Amino acid sequence: MSSITEKIIRFTLGILLLLVALIAFVGSYYGMAGEKNAFTAWLQGSPFHDYFVPSFLILVFVGGPAFIASVTLFSNHRIARSFSFISGVIVLVWLLMQIGIMRHVSWMQACIAVIAILILFLTWLLPESDFT
Repeated sequence: MSSITEKIIRFTLGILLLLVALIAFVGSYYGMAGEKNAFTAWLQGSPFHDYFVPSFLILVFVGGPAFIASVTLFSNHRIARSFSFISGVIVLVWLLMQIGIMRHVSWMQACIAVIAILILFLTWLLPESDFT
């Protein structure tokens, strides 16, 4: 794999991870701020009565790792590949849990699933020796 190709993969992967972090941060803010018009019917049958706790969990366990993975990737840190993989897996697990709890599938969940699969694929393409 050429150096240019590796840089394009690393940059694309970093942007996708930043996108996941941004979506998680914005969504978490929306849920934790207590939006009055939030659709709470999706929470029926779940352990949550509002979106505060699930939003906080998304912020910490989805957005945080995605942001850290992106930073380590852009800084060419040796743990970047592992963090990128872990972040992709976290996003997929979060989506499966969300669908299982809410029993609702939206177009946005499908888009995030595609992004998570792309993150895993691009991480797999990066050579381990690429990071120092």
